[in-house]
Amino acid sequence: MDAILGQVLRNAVWERLDLLTELASRADAPSLLSVARSELPRLTEGWRALLAAHEPDEKGNCPECSGRWRQQKSPCSVWRAAYEHLVAGGLAPRPARHLREAPVTPPVTRTRRAVARAH
Repeated sequence: MDAILGQVLRNAVWERLDLLTELASRADAPSLLSVARSELPRLTEGWRALLAAHEPDEKGNCPECSGRWRQQKSPCSVWRAAYEHLVAGGLAPRPARHLREAPVTPPVTRTRRAVARAH
């Protein structure tokens, strides 16, 4: 059940990002301004919450990316992605998700096989 809920949540987020990308590239100026005023604060708060969870601890490790046996030094991949997208030119428009290269599909695990059999 957790895998199904996770997939529903992921799909909803991807669809929302696709919608925002579409609006950014095709909306008229008044509509774009309206969307920017409502969505930019939500997006910046989302980034802040995500980055706060990945703030390094007193040892300089990311508490979210570190595991029991392997510590992830800061800056972790989340902070690097934030820098890339928010500071180092990532504010430039990006192609819609369906136009980007497909991500590498993770290997099928026992959990994924169980979910696939359930359908």
